[in-house]
Amino acid sequence: MYTVLEHKEVAKAFKRVPAEIKRSYLAWKRIVELEGPQGLRLIKGFHDETLKGEWGGFRSSRLNRQWRVIYKIDKDQLIVYVVEINPHSY
Repeated sequence: MYTVLEHKEVAKAFKRVPAEIKRSYLAWKRIVELEGPQGLRLIKGFHDETLKGEWGGFRSSRLNRQWRVIYKIDKDQLIVYVVEINPHSY
């Protein structure tokens, strides 16, 4: 089982996100806690991927078409650090 830790800014942002995104994030979080990040790959809707550039080393999952959760994995301690929930700009 993984532990999901959230940056303090995630808690602030969570208050401002739409209810649909809150439900998606809570489902995302539960999947990660139970099955780890590999469990996200089984659900195509999350479209989990590795990030490049300045976000190198982080991963991103879709919460819907616009919103993303950005996180980093510490496999040694089975911890997932959520650093941001944001609307993706196109």
